[in-house]
Amino acid sequence: MRRRQFLASASLTTALAAFPAAVRAAQGNRDADLRAMLDRFFYARLEDNPEGATSLGLDTGERAHLKSKLSDASRAGQARQFARAKQELAALKAIPRDQLGDNANLDAEVMEYSLERTIAGEKFDYGASAGRYAPYVLTQLTGAYRDVPDFLSNQHRVRDAAEADAYVARVEAFATAVDAETQRQREDAAKGVFAPDYILDTTLKQLGAIRDQAPAATGPVTDLTAKLKAANLPPERAQAVEKLMAERVFPALDRQRALVTDLRRRATHDAGVWRLPNGEAYYAAAASAATTTELTGDEIHRLGLEQVAQISGRIDGILKGQGMSQGTVGDRLVALNKRPDQLFPNTDPGREALLEALREQVAAMTARLPEQFAVLPKAPVEVRRVPEAIQAGAPGGYYQSASLDGTRPAIYFINLRDTFDRPKFGLATLSHHEGVPGHHLQVMTALESDDIPLIRRRGGYSGYTEGWALYSEQLADEMGMYEGDPLGQVGYLQSLLFRATRLVVDSGMHAKRWSREKATDYLIATTGIARGRSQGEIDRYTVWPGQACSYKIGHTVWARLRDEAKEKAGANWDPKAFHSVLTLGAMPLTVLERVARARMA
Repeated sequence: MRRRQFLASASLTTALAAFPAAVRAAQGNRDADLRAMLDRFFYARLEDNPEGATSLGLDTGERAHLKSKLSDASRAGQARQFARAKQELAALKAIPRDQLGDNANLDAEVMEYSLERTIAGEKFDYGASAGRYAPYVLTQLTGAYRDVPDFLSNQHRVRDAAEADAYVARVEAFATAVDAETQRQREDAAKGVFAPDYILDTTLKQLGAIRDQAPAATGPVTDLTAKLKAANLPPERAQAVEKLMAERVFPALDRQRALVTDLRRRATHDAGVWRLPNGEAYYAAAASAATTTELTGDEIHRLGLEQVAQISGRIDGILKGQGMSQGTVGDRLVALNKRPDQLFPNTDPGREALLEALREQVAAMTARLPEQFAVLPKAPVEVRRVPEAIQAGAPGGYYQSASLDGTRPAIYFINLRDTFDRPKFGLATLSHHEGVPGHHLQVMTALESDDIPLIRRRGGYSGYTEGWALYSEQLADEMGMYEGDPLGQVGYLQSLLFRATRLVVDSGMHAKRWSREKATDYLIATTGIARGRSQGEIDRYTVWPGQACSYKIGHTVWARLRDEAKEKAGANWDPKAFHSVLTLGAMPLTVLERVARARMA
């Protein structure tokens, strides 16, 4: 079902047919005006987001110059985002909503929500607050020092001399980005805003991983060397990058490492953003931006505790059926994680075997997708290991969308720093979350749709996208993917439990002043997830406050809406009709609730 059909009903169609032709024509003109405006917004933003242009495959033709650039990481670049948002909001509000059709009205509503949230973040004069809230410029998860080499390796293609030259130019810009972030972090530090000691320890480790090696051994040099060879191009450009790494990038990294080292000496161990200027308001805004709801820290905490208890009870019943009845649910999950039959060897062959298992899981679910979905993505999804250079601080798994031009596939990354962190019984549910029918199906259904304005095709509403991915895990269970595999179902329920526990520990650290140790111990005791992975998760929530809450809150909304629709439809229930909401693109959960219920009616 296409987007323009989704909101239509028989009564609406009849009403439209009765409209005078002039009214319909005027509405069509207004819809076209809005679409043209949103496209102007998109392409103007792309000029300040060269990495996004490359990711989408739009750095060609009149935008080919973007292929050789990186985003402006300076404070001035950040200020431009807020100034642009104000201009866009004023232009958007100049178009009368009552003259727009249903689909255009949805586009306007979603964009207005996004712009108002962006502008609201300007009152926090540190870190990032235009979209995802990240209070610290330099962490194990944020910074050009880690992002640029990863981006060049996984997204910058080298098929000809022009693209090779662009690669060299981006390495030159790499040093500028590092210095800009060093300056921003220095300014924030003067306000008392920099990461806790344990975050800076990992940051220094990762800075060392790229800096403490010969220039020729760095990722940009080895990556470009391989790409030049594959494209039958001479090696001189790799030599130019080696020179840039030695003469430009390394000195910039040295300056950054000196600052982080100084901050580490001054850092506290407090985990939460409550310690920052206006910190309580920052967390409230961060949680609201991530979940697109208005729950307080206390409400998030209570919801988490309730759901932890409910899901733990379900796991308890299955484990008892498997002869595992001694100790808490967390104790038994820890024991299950240690069983040799549940572990891949922590070796390169063991890691390859694990990756192959994920590929088989993605293929098995892909074959079943037509049972639930009328629209399927055209782009394939590949399974890859998180690059070793950033695995110490990277999330356990994440998804990267395909390019619009079809030249680069989507990628489902998994962190394999230690295979003990990824026992077999939990792998399938991760594949359903990051791959299909999770992020890949949701993201690419929108991205490949001509019916959605470009600016909305990659809408960043974590409550919607992460909630969908967690709902997809539930859907896989309901489709019978764990029939005859009770431990696989335990893995799925552990994943739900993990996300419910996130509500407790995220609000615990940032609203209730829990320590890193208290949050880590609670996560391990509740979920049974290995300490190494659990510690990495707590550290992630430290630097991305509120984001971890979006999964379970979003899942709760998606599951409730599906159940409402199913009850209303009765014998006429068609899951494909409900799931076709994905063709409308990502949106705030409050908007999703209205749209989904309008469809039910």
